[in-house]
Amino acid sequence: MVKNEYVERVMKHKHALIFVGGIATAIVGKKILESDAFKETCTKGMAAVMSAKKDAEECFQDIKEDAEDIVVDANAEVKKEIYVEENEKAKKEIKIEDE
Repeated sequence: MVKNEYVERVMKHKHALIFVGGIATAIVGKKILESDAFKETCTKGMAAVMSAKKDAEECFQDIKEDAEDIVVDANAEVKKEIYVEENEKAKKEIKIEDE
């Protein structure tokens, strides 16, 4: 019976409990954020993220360079084909004029 009465009395003051819980959470959170272990963990995490970013940028740059090389090679092939076609047309025109 004593437990039920105590719980009922406490539940009448829900807003006060929420307020006290918020203060307690703020105090505990502040202590955690100021701890050296938390700072060290955050520093290591940030270093890992920065390393991953650097690796991703290098990979992207390599892919970009490869794509540019492919485009340059493709353009060279097209120009070569055009040049060959023009030479063949010129040779045909010369043959037609000779006949």
